[in-house]
Amino acid sequence: MEFDVTKPHCHYFYELTRIPHGSYNEKELSDWLVAFANERGLRSVQDEMGNVVIYKPASAGCENSAPLLLQAHMDMVCEANKGTDHDFEKDPLDLEVVDGWLTAKGTTLGADDGTGVAYMLSILDDPDLPHPPLECCFTVQEEIGLCGALNLKPEYFQSKRMVCLDGGGEVSTCTTSAGGTRVDSTFVGTVVSNSDPCYQISVGGLAGGHSGGEIHMEKGNSIVTAVRFLKEMMVAGVDVELVSINGGLKDNAIPRECDVVFASATDPELIRKAFCGTEASVREELEFSDSGFKASCEAVDVAEKKFDADSTARLVNYLYLAPNGFQHRSMAIPGLTVVSLNLGIIRTEGDTVKSTHSLRSALKSGIPDLVNKIRTLADLFGAEITLKAAYPGWNYSPVSDMRDKLAAVLKRVDNAELKCEATHGGNECGVFNSLGVEDIITYGPIAQFIHTPDERLDLASFDRSFAVLTELVKECI
Repeated sequence: MEFDVTKPHCHYFYELTRIPHGSYNEKELSDWLVAFANERGLRSVQDEMGNVVIYKPASAGCENSAPLLLQAHMDMVCEANKGTDHDFEKDPLDLEVVDGWLTAKGTTLGADDGTGVAYMLSILDDPDLPHPPLECCFTVQEEIGLCGALNLKPEYFQSKRMVCLDGGGEVSTCTTSAGGTRVDSTFVGTVVSNSDPCYQISVGGLAGGHSGGEIHMEKGNSIVTAVRFLKEMMVAGVDVELVSINGGLKDNAIPRECDVVFASATDPELIRKAFCGTEASVREELEFSDSGFKASCEAVDVAEKKFDADSTARLVNYLYLAPNGFQHRSMAIPGLTVVSLNLGIIRTEGDTVKSTHSLRSALKSGIPDLVNKIRTLADLFGAEITLKAAYPGWNYSPVSDMRDKLAAVLKRVDNAELKCEATHGGNECGVFNSLGVEDIITYGPIAQFIHTPDERLDLASFDRSFAVLTELVKECI
């Protein structure tokens, strides 16, 4: 199958690939969207961040229909293979079709969420499609924390129903997503001179994974495990004074590796025995969920500085007691995690240890409860916390007229059954729900390997999903 740019949705997707639009670099595309609206006599709003809302009055005879909000984000993740000469701030994407899949040579394609943007532009540009009043919202900076959506104002919208086009799968829709926030902890301890022998515990071999989709799978967390080694050594009578602890790369990724260095005057044989006991316990616990686990404890050069015993004990106790991982599951949707948190990053800088938790919950009460637990522990052990990058969740509703409409259209157009899927990840639906949009569904075509240079879009699905979407718009009259 070829990429036929005579089809409106293909034409507009192609146009998007000519305009660089990575996160923070959406201005050219944002201005292009405003010009698109002006050329067609459509009212638009462009806010200070670059979000754009384009309004299209109802088609003739449909003026009494309730308005419908369509939404997609305009930014894409910019990743390229090593050796690929591509400037994401200047160069258009180099497209090719392989066995019916549209790809970009050596780079991400931007199907997430260029397909949704292209769909909306096609609908806005169609003079013959019957439709209710349309509010088409194009957001910025979704890929770096839903920043654009969080800047939107309620007065931009009259719609109480919405199709979020940042979905996928062609025959599926999302029914819930988690809200989230980041908790940064800062612990300042007392650093003293050191002459005692030093040891490094290295935890690795863990599978890691996304803290939204895989937090329930009982995978090992390298930071949590490293702290456990320290705590159980202390319980076993080992003198432990921390030198440094460093692990993890991203707050929303389950950390795979962590190194901790400590000073100790204790007999090395007792240190070895305590280490081996914890190592055996963790290996048994992770046998079926993270079997690649490995850990080592080796003597290293004597460090000049260390945290004193009191600072070490307070920090270790704080991290050891802090909640982590899967917390609660849904009683309405089998297998869905509704509350979790992930200790994703820890770094030592002089006398300061900084750590970051990513908190997620579809329940409004879930995140405040976790924050209170972490804050209570921080107060007890002398750490300070700050909250950043908060976004709201989207809770499951058993009744959805939009979901029923999509199911009926899918059955009629494709003879397919709608699959309802819940996610513990975050998306913009929760933000729009907080703005007063009550009935929300997600929809989009089949794409694979999103956020990687292997990203590809199923062109046949791109066509079929557009046909379903246009029928759904008509169904909303």
